[in-house]
Amino acid sequence: MPDRQDVIWIDCNPQAGREMREPHPFLVLSDRAFNARTSLVLGLPMTTAAYNADNPFALPVGEASGRRRRATSYVLCHQPKSFDWRARGARPHPVGRLPDALVAEACAVLNQILRLG
Repeated sequence: MPDRQDVIWIDCNPQAGREMREPHPFLVLSDRAFNARTSLVLGLPMTTAAYNADNPFALPVGEASGRRRRATSYVLCHQPKSFDWRARGARPHPVGRLPDALVAEACAVLNQILRLG
């Protein structure tokens, strides 16, 4: 059951336009109770695409693991998404959870875009 701060693998297919495709890590922002009741997760996709180094809405969160080792992993704060985690076969990512400070920073960047309060 995904919970807030968890990083999970989520399959972004089908996609359209400039949206991500294929499985990607995903930072879950919604809490466990919401995720359980709705079968949805709200959150932010993650990537190691190097062109995000100049993107003010891409938050670097450390070195990627696995085959992308030595690449910087970014949370894409400008691409909030909602996915049905059950239907898409979400599974835990080896990172586990992001630290409180990084999640707070990602939420702050997202709030700069949405101006929720």
